[in-house]
Amino acid sequence: MQEKTWTTRGILNPKAGQSKFELNRYLPAPDLAHFVEHYWVIHWDLPTPYEQETISHPCVNMVIERNNTRIYGVVSGKFTRLLEGSGLVMATKFRPGGFYGFLRSPVSTLTDQSVPVEVIFGDDSQGLEAAVLSASDDAAMIAATEDFLRARAPAHDAHVDEINQIIDAIMSDRTITQVDALVNRVNRSARSLQRLFSQYVGVSPKWVIQRYRLQEVTEQLADGQVVDWSRLAQEMGYYDQAHFIKDFKALIGATPAEYTGQIQSADG
Repeated sequence: MQEKTWTTRGILNPKAGQSKFELNRYLPAPDLAHFVEHYWVIHWDLPTPYEQETISHPCVNMVIERNNTRIYGVVSGKFTRLLEGSGLVMATKFRPGGFYGFLRSPVSTLTDQSVPVEVIFGDDSQGLEAAVLSASDDAAMIAATEDFLRARAPAHDAHVDEINQIIDAIMSDRTITQVDALVNRVNRSARSLQRLFSQYVGVSPKWVIQRYRLQEVTEQLADGQVVDWSRLAQEMGYYDQAHFIKDFKALIGATPAEYTGQIQSADG
C-alpha cells in the first residue's frame, strides 16, 4: 500500500485543520487504478467540535463511517463537515468518470446528493461497513474496500481515460479559463464535452474549469503568496476584479481578503 503525496488542494484553511485531525491518502491497487484515484482516511480526537470546509473535486466518494456509509456525488458548492469527539472515516475517491460503470446511470443524478451504499450496490453491500471499521489499521481497511470493489468492478471504459486526460489538462494549464479554450485542446465540440461530462462526471466542463482555478487561488493564499487580484482576475478570464471577488465569496463564504485573514489567524 503506497501513501499518496500530501496536498491541501481543495481543503480550506488547511493549517488549522492539520492540528485537528490526521488525514492520510493511499493509492489504489493497479487493477483498480482505472476507477479509483485514491483512498483517504481521517482520524480525530477533539475536546471541542471543529468544522472543516472543503471545495470538492469533480469526483464521487464512497464514505464509510459508523451507521452512515454513503455514496456522495460531486458537491457543487462548499462542503462542511462537523467533527466531534473521536472518530474515523475511511473513503474511496473515484477518478472523475470512474464511478459511472458502477452506477450505470448518468453521474449527474448524484450531483449534490448522497445515498446509502445499498442503493447503488444492493443489499449484499451491507457488510462493507462492518468489514472496514473492524479492520486493525488503514491497510486492512483498504484491503477490505478493495475486495468489495474488485468483486463489482465494471469493464475498462476508454471514456474514463479520455475524461481524465481532459481534466489533467484543465488542472495543469492555467490558461484554460473558458470552455472554448478547452475545445481547442481536445477533439470534441463544446456540446459533446457537455454530454460526456454530464453522463460520466456529474458536472459541466465549465464547472470543472472554474473549480480548479478557484482551488489554485485558495492554495496560493494558504501558502502565504502575495496575490495581485486585478491581474489574477484577468488571468482567470474575468472582465474585472469585482466579478471574480463576487464568485469567490459565493463559493468560499468570504472575500479573498477575509479568507486571507482567516488563514493568518490560524497561523497565530
